[in-house]
Amino acid sequence: MPAPVLYIAITNHGFGHATRVASIAATVKALAPEVELIVATTAPRWLLAEYLPWEFEYRPVAFDIGVIQPDSLTLDRPATLAQLQQIQASQEQRVAAEVPFLQARRVQLVLADIPPLATALAQAAGVPCWMVGNFGWDFIYRALGQEFAEATDWVGECFAHCDRLFRLPFHEAMAAFPVVQEVGLTGGTPRYDTDHLRRRWQLEAPPEHTILLTFGGLGLHTIPYDRLAAWPDWQFLTFDQAIPDLPNLRAIPRQGFRPVDVMPLCSRVVCKPGFSTFAEACRLDLPIVTLTREDFAEGPVLVAGMQDHSWHQVIAPEEFFRGDWSFLAQPLQPPRTDQPVDKQGNEQVARAILDYLQP
Repeated sequence: MPAPVLYIAITNHGFGHATRVASIAATVKALAPEVELIVATTAPRWLLAEYLPWEFEYRPVAFDIGVIQPDSLTLDRPATLAQLQQIQASQEQRVAAEVPFLQARRVQLVLADIPPLATALAQAAGVPCWMVGNFGWDFIYRALGQEFAEATDWVGECFAHCDRLFRLPFHEAMAAFPVVQEVGLTGGTPRYDTDHLRRRWQLEAPPEHTILLTFGGLGLHTIPYDRLAAWPDWQFLTFDQAIPDLPNLRAIPRQGFRPVDVMPLCSRVVCKPGFSTFAEACRLDLPIVTLTREDFAEGPVLVAGMQDHSWHQVIAPEEFFRGDWSFLAQPLQPPRTDQPVDKQGNEQVARAILDYLQP
């Protein structure tokens, strides 16, 4: 009997979608090593491999663009609309070009996070399309203005053909999806001994004064590192490689280490709103200090969900970019609810996939 084949289509927006689905895929392989994985995305292969340390086939094809961003906090609306319209106009050609591959590889299931075209691709190949996410691109595009209305409707129509949505915590309604299953947080698990890392990087500050600064795969080029001079007893860790030479600032190598590997060294993470960062911090019960982000519809939804379940601080961008970082000395706020957040999303989605592939 041939091995089951799972085709995973990942949106080409930042790194968070790739890492959370790679975490699910890794759980699938851990439970059933015989399952063959095809990962279709233009996210870097090295990034996928950091979360998916199993054999997989990398297929660098693009089905969507998400939102075009020069950095983690800035949107390019005109470029986003132009490329989105181009994808909509070329839908039939894009699907027709990929269907023969799925058929030749005997793909049995498409799992998508969360390119709209994945539903059309799966339908044309004669297999189900399941999706995983905490927001749909129709939700994001609708908030960008009336000029996105036609494209937003098209995205919603694509999502309406999804056979099953695994809806993650910190989500919007995702009303376009006809079948919804609630699941828990996804993400990676730390893989290094913290004492070893502290010695390796010569970290002298105690964990309560150690901070991870992380702003997603696109990074942030305007972090005001000069503020760190006022906090000499604190240690700051970052994946940004272009940093000034400061005694309390350390650049962590991008390859070989992930934010989740560094989080156990720290008392909190300072970040922008992002599902994967929030999810991995919450899975470790690590407090979150987040900037607000009002120009991206997911931002307020994410922040509100995080506030319900994590110790936290919410700071305005001007406080981060132009303030004195006195927020570091201010007390964290407790979770707004005593309801625990489900942390078993990796296993829940993986087992559903295997129940389908191995009836």
